[in-house]
Amino acid sequence: MTGETLMKGHIALRGRLICRTPKEAETVRTHLPAHEALSRAEPGCVSFEVTATDDPLVWHVAEQFSSEEAFAAHQRRVAASEWGLVTAGITREYHITRG
Repeated sequence: MTGETLMKGHIALRGRLICRTPKEAETVRTHLPAHEALSRAEPGCVSFEVTATDDPLVWHVAEQFSSEEAFAAHQRRVAASEWGLVTAGITREYHITRG
């Protein structure tokens, strides 16, 4: 998160979602809109962006939550969600920063 300053107590997650196959990438494309909408609607979600890169198998992920509690609630919801289930095998490379 070079160059970005977080407000005290905020949590930011940055990284990549990396598919191994076109089928995994299609799963992401199919389920991502609902996942983004649900995540953005969560209490404490400051920002939530998953954007395609030039590589059709890779997405950039940038999330920010207002507190540890909000971030933990997001992680719990995602683990139990349809998105969490259908993308469980897709590689994630994330860095978490605390303000």
